[in-house]
Amino acid sequence: MAEIKVPELAESISEGTIAQWLKQPGDYVEQGEYLLELETDKVNVELTAEESGVLKEVLKDSGDTVQVGEVIGTIAAGEAGGSESAAPAPEQDSASASKEEPAAEQKEEAAKEEPKSGNGRTIASPAARKLAREKGLDLSEIPTADPLGRVRKQDVASYQKNEAPASAPKAAPKAAPKANAAVQNDQAGKPVEREKMSRRRQTIAKRLVEVQQTAAMLTTFNEVDMTAVMDLRKRRKNAFLEQNDVKLGFMSFFTKAVVAALKKYPLLNAEIQGDELVIKKFYDIGIAVAANEGLVVPVVRDADRLSFAGIEKEIGHLAKKARDNKLSLNELQGGSFTITNGGTFGSLLSTPILNSPQVGILGMHKIQLRPVAIDEERFENRPMMYLALSYDHRIVDGKEAVGFLVTIKNLLEDPEQLLLEG
Repeated sequence: MAEIKVPELAESISEGTIAQWLKQPGDYVEQGEYLLELETDKVNVELTAEESGVLKEVLKDSGDTVQVGEVIGTIAAGEAGGSESAAPAPEQDSASASKEEPAAEQKEEAAKEEPKSGNGRTIASPAARKLAREKGLDLSEIPTADPLGRVRKQDVASYQKNEAPASAPKAAPKAAPKANAAVQNDQAGKPVEREKMSRRRQTIAKRLVEVQQTAAMLTTFNEVDMTAVMDLRKRRKNAFLEQNDVKLGFMSFFTKAVVAALKKYPLLNAEIQGDELVIKKFYDIGIAVAANEGLVVPVVRDADRLSFAGIEKEIGHLAKKARDNKLSLNELQGGSFTITNGGTFGSLLSTPILNSPQVGILGMHKIQLRPVAIDEERFENRPMMYLALSYDHRIVDGKEAVGFLVTIKNLLEDPEQLLLEG
């Protein structure tokens, strides 16, 4: 009998929530086959069977919180269907055969009804399974146009949109007692919908509040004229794409400028540990990405050693993994400074919140044409962007923060300097 234990995930993660069991008691599992999906504070991971056998017992249900090292189920070693029943006595052979043959035929017919993976599950992407679970949908009922029968996220989304009105009346009686009381007491009879926060969203909420309560956070602003960067991109974008097989975006310019500014103002690349300052001599830059479950910050390692093309490729790779919910814990840990771009959603100005234990975060915003005074007599419409630097005033003074932001502004308005800065 083998125990199924919650494995060590990372130093900062001591518990998780069972999102769903992918196998049920009595199911036969091969070694390395997925058993369940575990939701942690940062990523979702699928736990695999360490040996082949029959899933004998499930000790924790979906939605339960489990600790690292906790036993959550058991696997009995043996062949599919159980070793004891595999060899019946001679006098039972004919009777057993007559009962088992129809059962086997029924299983074969059931397996033909819908596309399944080798482990008996409906074939679906992790994002599709996640969305289906949130919407309370059965993946086996969702049609897909994929030639391999794989259910995709867009299949789940469109199915929910089309079928929601029909399924809504079934769900209403189940939630009626508590929901109705809440409506009468809290909302004066107005309709509401209650939805449990995901573990990751709960963690995000907790950490943001903790940062505001423990750090002396302050934000300083500046604006940058993006004319030179945009002209450079326009001239070089085709050649850059042809040579590097990746588009030249804005993030590589900002990442390079941030690294140069951090070298000049090292306290913004530090953190507080007890009564000590830990000043980092490496430049692992976190890039905030909006994922389905909430904001995640994958880290571009050693950004100071990467070229413009290297930065663009790494950011594109990490952003895709974030959208597909396939980031590893290592890709989310250990950043020294963060860049967030609210401009992609149209934000004109904001005050970003620190990504603890980091002491600095740069906020990019929407590029907008605004009239700019060239001299006392002339005005021109220029593509301008507001920049915001939030910092921990416990170790970063206003002079350093303003100097850091001005350095970034100057480098972006004369991007050739970025080559000299390395």
